[in-house]
Amino acid sequence: YRQLKEVYDVVLNIQDEDKAVANFWDCNPFAVTYSGHMAIGLKKISPGGHWMGIAGIACKKADVSLDSAILIHTMVALTLHDAFISCWQEKYASDRIRPETAINKMIDPSWRPILQTPPFPEYTSGHSVASASAAVVLTFLLGDNFSFTDTSEIYFGLPARDFNSFYEASDEAAISRLYGGIHFRDACEDGIVQGKRVGKFALSSMFGIQQE
Repeated sequence: YRQLKEVYDVVLNIQDEDKAVANFWDCNPFAVTYSGHMAIGLKKISPGGHWMGIAGIACKKADVSLDSAILIHTMVALTLHDAFISCWQEKYASDRIRPETAINKMIDPSWRPILQTPPFPEYTSGHSVASASAAVVLTFLLGDNFSFTDTSEIYFGLPARDFNSFYEASDEAAISRLYGGIHFRDACEDGIVQGKRVGKFALSSMFGIQQE
């Protein structure tokens, strides 16, 4: 109940910066809005696409060779692939209810999240798992404290955001799901742990690199 109440209160008292974070990391290619009888699909980048965009931004800033850019994009893509498989296995094993459904039933039937609730189970957070896994690989390839400006969402009408490291970006992506009202805190935090394990597994599988 404490986690449920936290999501409820976060959305009711959302600050502008937290709302901006939620919207920046929404990455929902299935978002729908309504105008009268019309259902309008909002085209947005996917979570994996967002991190592929970050990989491209980082490659450009680091001025890597074409071969290195291909390697970096390939490693991030393969890692994201494993991350989503791992996450979705857990989602359907846990099969946990979303905050919106539980809050509407137990606290307030009129409550709505900031973001549209996705049509699949809640635990763990896909954004958290995918983002943390990509951050592990990008940090290994390009270094810790690699600052960059994420312009991935400009095409979709959102301003760029600055980050001091890939982990800072992945942590923000994770907590954005709590701010958006679509995940409980433990799904975000446990998703980070899961994602880091996936990232380390990817490095081990592709390069034989063992990380603690």
